[in-house]
Amino acid sequence: MAQYDDCIIFLLAKAYQKAYGNFKRHLLPHGLTPVQHLILETLWKEEGLSPGEIGKRLVLDRPTLSGVLERMAEKGWVVKTPDDDDKRFILIYLTDMARDLKPLLFKKRKLANKEILSGLNREEKVLLKRLLRDVQG
Repeated sequence: MAQYDDCIIFLLAKAYQKAYGNFKRHLLPHGLTPVQHLILETLWKEEGLSPGEIGKRLVLDRPTLSGVLERMAEKGWVVKTPDDDDKRFILIYLTDMARDLKPLLFKKRKLANKEILSGLNREEKVLLKRLLRDVQG
């Protein structure tokens, strides 16, 4: 066994690459990336958030998030609207397209999760999720 095979950072990175690639493949026909899907999920839960609030919830820095939101707006997924209380701030809302595709995109995420965990039994899946949450702190 090579030394890196015992390195948790390497193992997590490889698992991430596999999961990300799998999910990306499911989202590709819709022109979405996994990060854009996370933003949609955040907005499906609560619309009208500022980019800063979205960034806090998803732990994304402002420059990264700004570019992602710009591309999502260009593709018709979100609309940027000035805040009624303070025009200097922007709030992000979903478009009808984003709302309409919610059930299908949830199905795609569920399928991607099922595929990535297919080699694990029920107890292993529960344990993996718990361990990943614990590692996050």
